[in-house]
Amino acid sequence: MKNISNSDDSNLMINALASKEKLVDIHHAGTAMRFLTAYFAVQEGRATVLTGSKRMKERPIKILVDALRALGADISYLENEGFPPIAIQGKKLTKNQVSLKANVSSQYISALLLIASKLKNGIVLTLEGDITSVPYINMTLRLLNEIGVETQFKDNVITVFPATEKRIDKTLTVESDWSSASYYFSIAALSEVGTQITLSSYKENSLQGDSCLVEIYKHFGVTSKFINNSITLTKAAVVLQPLELNLKNAPDIAQTIAVTCFALGISCHLTGLHTLKIKETDRLVALKTEIEKLGGSVEITDKSLHLKPSKAIKPLMAIATYNDHRMAMAFAPVALKQDVIVKDAAVVSKSYPTFWNDLKSIGFKISQ
Repeated sequence: MKNISNSDDSNLMINALASKEKLVDIHHAGTAMRFLTAYFAVQEGRATVLTGSKRMKERPIKILVDALRALGADISYLENEGFPPIAIQGKKLTKNQVSLKANVSSQYISALLLIASKLKNGIVLTLEGDITSVPYINMTLRLLNEIGVETQFKDNVITVFPATEKRIDKTLTVESDWSSASYYFSIAALSEVGTQITLSSYKENSLQGDSCLVEIYKHFGVTSKFINNSITLTKAAVVLQPLELNLKNAPDIAQTIAVTCFALGISCHLTGLHTLKIKETDRLVALKTEIEKLGGSVEITDKSLHLKPSKAIKPLMAIATYNDHRMAMAFAPVALKQDVIVKDAAVVSKSYPTFWNDLKSIGFKISQ
């Protein structure tokens, strides 16, 4: 594999997969917790304890554990029912029919799909309710197809067929993260007309759901041009209008969009945000708190955010990041309009360790 991220989360995942220890601590890495829960459930004869940070122990895992148990997995809770830490006794899973609530996190679904071909009869997964983050499910299936795993997604049923004896040797190049690109879309939107930013390793026909940024940021006057797997963002003149979006399929860019709208002084109404409450922090509450600290006005429900238009940004306010990498990076572009202080700035290492240095390279003045 090429172009693997050097983020904390990626390194934690790689180290956990290579570890022979019984205790595996994934700290704040929610994706790793979900994927590794499924992975260790099918490691026959291996006993594993998965744990994490204080916040990780508050993030639910019950839906995934119930699904794995339905397939025959041996998993138990060590502290609070439905939450990490968990003890897993790896075994051969003999069942292949399972149902899963699909309106909480697509990562539960992807976790099952990634182990499915190891099961003797594969998996027939029935998704219940409104399906969240469909592009992430499709991305998982497409990547499985690339390594020779046969899949089918029809209506609300996903079938992953068992692995064949034939193996495919293949080099895969990991596309850069579109969620990380969102901060540069925001920078472009807040910059002067004519500003250009070029980002490497992005595909025009991306598998990633967050690539919808290209269409969304046209609303702010940001145009995108793809050349040789790079994308150039250009700020054009535009008459700004209030924005309404359903981000059910791309919830990770909600913070960036809300902060962009605030810094531009326009209103927005964002829906489909029900998964934000179980992220690194309750992102809806965090967004409301920090935007209002800067002078904005925000109303939230369990699944939506409404930002009222603002006229001024309070200077030198200290933005709390709540151990959430995306809070730090989403608010950084505000510095183009008003100086800001970002507390616990090192939190960006979770997904983008070089973020602050990269901002310096395009002209941001950053001091500690």
